Amino acid sequence: MRVLLFLLQKEFRQIFRDTSILRIIFLMPVMQLLVLPWAADYEMKNINISVVDHDHSPYSRQLISKITASGYFILQDYTSSYNQSLVDIEKDKADLILEIPFSFEKNLVKESESKLFVAVNAINGVKANLGGAYLSTIIQDFNRQVRLQWIQLPRYNAELNIEVVSSNWYNPQMNYKYFMVPGILVILVTMVGSFLASLNIVKEKEIGTIEQINVTPIKKYQFILGKLIPFWILGLLVLAIGLGISRLFYGIIPAGSLFVIYGFAAVYLLAVLGLGLLISTYTSTQQQAILISFFLMMIFILLGGLYTSIDSMPQWAQMITKANPVSYFIEVMRMVVLKGSGFADIKNQLLIVFGFAILLNGWAVISYRKRY
Repeated sequence: MRVLLFLLQKEFRQIFRDTSILRIIFLMPVMQLLVLPWAADYEMKNINISVVDHDHSPYSRQLISKITASGYFILQDYTSSYNQSLVDIEKDKADLILEIPFSFEKNLVKESESKLFVAVNAINGVKANLGGAYLSTIIQDFNRQVRLQWIQLPRYNAELNIEVVSSNWYNPQMNYKYFMVPGILVILVTMVGSFLASLNIVKEKEIGTIEQINVTPIKKYQFILGKLIPFWILGLLVLAIGLGISRLFYGIIPAGSLFVIYGFAAVYLLAVLGLGLLISTYTSTQQQAILISFFLMMIFILLGGLYTSIDSMPQWAQMITKANPVSYFIEVMRMVVLKGSGFADIKNQLLIVFGFAILLNGWAVISYRKRY
């Protein structure tokens, strides 16, 4: 224990002596938590729509007013020429075209149906899908309103109207920040843990102090623990700062226990720190460690379920996510913060991440070659 305490003292002095590391540990999470949740918005707004109105009837004007009043669409052009609207699409001035045909109102009143044509600019697939879905929902709602007006008219028989009222569990207001902030916080904790830990032993190699350590009676496990524990503590500190920012700026108060979050985070940090130390034992320069860490972080982020649902991924990608510790922590953070889950609910994720921690740290200890 005395040897380990000396190593920890050395590591903390070395960390707090380097101002660049302090900026990465404390300033980077703060800035990213304040900026990223506002930019990573699942809602699509300011969709430019061009309306081709051949009918110019009260019903067509009601539909256009309903679309523009939704807050999702901006009326880019109102014309009677489809070719003109197509030019707007080609010049990227419009994202959708809504064409209202001749006799739209007449067919709707006499035949109880009428067709609309929607053309979507699909260069941006996400914007196209969401924009088309928003427009379809608005048109369906307009259709329901028209039918309700007809029911009240004397010449129409009263019809049974079933009203469906939905209730959103765990996130009633559908605030995307409650969904995104916990996931972004996981990514920041992972970056601080694995990235800095991967540079740790490599830095000792580059400046030559690793040779001095190799001739000392320090055991391999003592050396690895001396490198792991400081960043484990700093990772928990970053998590505490992130939870404080989440509460102060976004009003996110975890529905579950903080003890559950920190308990899982403690085990999770052992896993990602073990990965960082493992990378550092196999690399000779900090540049190599940075490139490998960046490669792995891109995979962790894209296949972690932060921006895309894991269930919607192809089967081979879902298999890869099972070996991704980030996906388990993101899932646990959302379960605890939004649902109030306890240890009984996250026991499977906890056991899997604990297995990652044993495997990666054990591998790091074995792969570190110490010469006496």
